Amino acid sequence: MSDVILQARGIRKTYRSGDALLEVLRAVDLNVAAGESVSIRGESGSGKSTLLNLFAGLDAPDAGTVSWEGSADTGPRRRAAYLGMVFQSFYLVPELDAFANVLLARRILGGADRAARDRARELLDHVGLAGRSHHLPSHLSGGERQRVALARALMNRPKLILADEPTGNLDEKTGNGVIELLMGLCSSANASLVLVTHNAAHAAKAGRRLVLESGVLVPS
Repeated sequence: MSDVILQARGIRKTYRSGDALLEVLRAVDLNVAAGESVSIRGESGSGKSTLLNLFAGLDAPDAGTVSWEGSADTGPRRRAAYLGMVFQSFYLVPELDAFANVLLARRILGGADRAARDRARELLDHVGLAGRSHHLPSHLSGGERQRVALARALMNRPKLILADEPTGNLDEKTGNGVIELLMGLCSSANASLVLVTHNAAHAAKAGRRLVLESGVLVPS
């Protein structure tokens, strides 16, 4: 089991809607191996983002377990070191330039020494933004902002990348470029990837393709 980066067993999640209980997830099981890419599709409101938040330790399931490399420790400090997250809305700090936004991922772990600063510059170069490193997010296009977010997600050399609709705010051409870059960066870093997307073409690029239907993951 040592090569299992993410394991979910019997995940259930229910929300109250008025007087009714809505079971969004029921008995979800998933293993993600080292270096593997997995895509998850589903209808709007099917629970895809909820599931990704549970994988990330940002929320707790009503039943079931989530573990990283066999450990149930999914707390904030381990999360910062173990995984990187990419969101539809970028979530860059508007007052920080691209370089500082990437470096922020390292600062969360307690420091930003010369090696960390060199890595931030290297990552911005890899995503094609070496010449834009001192631009604020407001001066970057949507595609450029998402590339900064990709660099930030990889800053701490995570074993797992979780991407939640990373092209949802981008046009088709830009979105295709971001997906290609995401896949390439994860592959070169041997980082596992779980990609939540509504885009069938993007989902098809993953090594394993799943669909969330009626609260259960099934093969696509």
